[in-house]
Amino acid sequence: MSRGKRPKWMINIAIERMNILFERAELEFINHPERSDRYVELAKKLSTKYNTKIPEKWSRRYCKNCSKFLYPGHNCTVRLVNSEVNIFCSECGHVMKLPYRKEKKHKRRAKYESIKKRNDE
Repeated sequence: MSRGKRPKWMINIAIERMNILFERAELEFINHPERSDRYVELAKKLSTKYNTKIPEKWSRRYCKNCSKFLYPGHNCTVRLVNSEVNIFCSECGHVMKLPYRKEKKHKRRAKYESIKKRNDE
């Protein structure tokens, strides 16, 4: 085992713990928002300690700027603007902009295939 490298079983346990922490954060948000923010901090510490990414399901559920748990309709707003999703954190004012890459790629591919069919005929 080299320096900084963790065995696969440790990484799997860390990912499992991060999932549990985010699920608890979602459940606790309504009654105890400060507790859910603490769960996010713990999950971020786990991801840095074990050098793993936060699971994709949860990566957009916390603010990258202030590390608060984001619950749409309570402390964040989600808007669709110019082919991207804007998630606005009400706590710190940070805006996360997420593109529609998959949909655009699918459109381009469909357009290319229709042009190719026309040329073949």
